[in-house]
Amino acid sequence: MSDLINKQILLKSRPVGEPTESDFALVETSIPEPGDGEILTRTIYLSLDPYMRGRIGASKSYTTNVELNSAIVSGTVSQVVKSNHPHFQARDIVLDYNGWQTFGVSKAELLRKLDPTQAPISYALGVLGMPGMTAYFALLDIGQPKVGETVVISAASGAVGSVAGQIAKIKGSRVIGIVGSDEKRDFVVKELGFDAAINRKKQELNAALQEAAPNGIDVYFDNTAGAILETVLHQINLGARIPLVGLISEYNAVSPPPGPNLRPLLINRAVIKGFLVRDYQHRQNEFLSDVSNWLKSGKLKYKEDVVVGLENAPRAFIGLLQGENFGKLIVKVGDDYT
Repeated sequence: MSDLINKQILLKSRPVGEPTESDFALVETSIPEPGDGEILTRTIYLSLDPYMRGRIGASKSYTTNVELNSAIVSGTVSQVVKSNHPHFQARDIVLDYNGWQTFGVSKAELLRKLDPTQAPISYALGVLGMPGMTAYFALLDIGQPKVGETVVISAASGAVGSVAGQIAKIKGSRVIGIVGSDEKRDFVVKELGFDAAINRKKQELNAALQEAAPNGIDVYFDNTAGAILETVLHQINLGARIPLVGLISEYNAVSPPPGPNLRPLLINRAVIKGFLVRDYQHRQNEFLSDVSNWLKSGKLKYKEDVVVGLENAPRAFIGLLQGENFGKLIVKVGDDYT
């Protein structure tokens, strides 16, 4: 191990508005040694997710901000290199949170062992991980879609929206996706089975929603907030439910954007509720059982967008916030022997 190095991408400066590559720095350090009860792992895949924009900013969020000159935090799938805990052995594959670096040390209780024979290990960062759990619980516990109801999903081709829309279809709802390109529109309809999709960059959203959802909207799965939410509110039905999952439209804003008119929420006695996936960790097995079975049976499809090389993580993350990714965005950092 003495001849190996640990590559890390650090937060060099807090972004103002859109992040730039100069906000990050690639450095080389020595590989850390695990202490008692700790595990040294080698990163294979790391996850890039929109919520990370809040963690590298200056404003307080629902989770701890990344410190300046520290490695960017994110979920990772890794191989155990050295274990000081009896439950983990060398070459085990684990889900951990080493972030943007090639090696990391974690406490054993923070790791989840993965079975490479059950699904591709990268799925633990997407459809069988935090994004999938977000889609599953936000839709089913807050949205509560019913047979024949109309469900609208923003950012519908992304890691969360694509899964939420397919689950709504499994539950018998009519599903409409809002996306940012014709390619993504075709994908969610032809590949994922959505009933309709709208390219928000080419189509006038209000008119397109009226055409696609002539009977109004019963559930709006909101990944974006902003102008899309404002438009949807004009077409919600009595008793509509809105899981508020993401704020993609606001993540790079330098000042708070103006809010939508919430009067339709009052008139239609609608429910809008914020969602944090960490509140559902105790129900993880329920999620894994259902979604794993849907994947195996072909009821649920999943798309990954893989970037190769740790050094490309900053550019890929910037593109994620601009909607350039197509599917769950991950970075392949090291060899995957599975």
